[in-house]
Amino acid sequence: MYVDESGDTGLVNSPSRFFVLSGLVLHESQWRALLDVLVSFRKRMKEIYGLPVRGEIHASEFIGSRVYNLERFVRLAILRNTLDELAKLNFISITNVVVDKIDKPPTYDVFQSAWITLFQRFENTLQYGNFPGGFRNDHGMVLTDAVAGKSLMRLVRKMAVYNPVPNAGGLGAGARNLPIRRTIEDPHSKDSRDSLPVQMCDVIAYFLSQKLRPNSYIKRTRSSDYFDRLDPILNRHASRTDGQGIVRL
Repeated sequence: MYVDESGDTGLVNSPSRFFVLSGLVLHESQWRALLDVLVSFRKRMKEIYGLPVRGEIHASEFIGSRVYNLERFVRLAILRNTLDELAKLNFISITNVVVDKIDKPPTYDVFQSAWITLFQRFENTLQYGNFPGGFRNDHGMVLTDAVAGKSLMRLVRKMAVYNPVPNAGGLGAGARNLPIRRTIEDPHSKDSRDSLPVQMCDVIAYFLSQKLRPNSYIKRTRSSDYFDRLDPILNRHASRTDGQGIVRL
């Protein structure tokens, strides 16, 4: 699972209401296929729009800054094409977690709540084979943008020992300790400049955040629904209460 985020984890004077994590999950047997598709896609974006093949796709910068000397409508077109390219891949799935920071108490830990939820969903995905090409009781690794590496490492190591999950159904009140067992190794930090899959997660997380609270340019260009272009590959197993499987906290 490759992961990136959108928004910040602050509760006080934060510029963003939402904190979003988006994870791209694929079986290791399809890893090379994904890389081949993404490299081919980047070459097409070079031919069509003039985007440097090795230039980083960073959605918020694409919308907020003039990068690579491309007009903003061209940069938006590249991002739209990115989503459409991902939506065609029947061997990946996307898991999304959203924290709405409105009315959260001062003690609420946005970072831990979001990441714990994502790791729990990844554990379920591996256990039940809820991703293309997956098998029950599989194992997996997590690769993230190079942020908060130490904090994530400590969090995952703790969850491997103590991971309380609230009881559901007829199990009564309280929680069960269900340590994560299928995520191997610590989360690996990758500089997004060097990882095309992490860049894809950046675009996904950005447009999920824009679906929830679009900025003025996204509103003006009527692109707040671009996230919906990913419908074919969304992991709907992650949430039973959301039509797109988005886990909302």
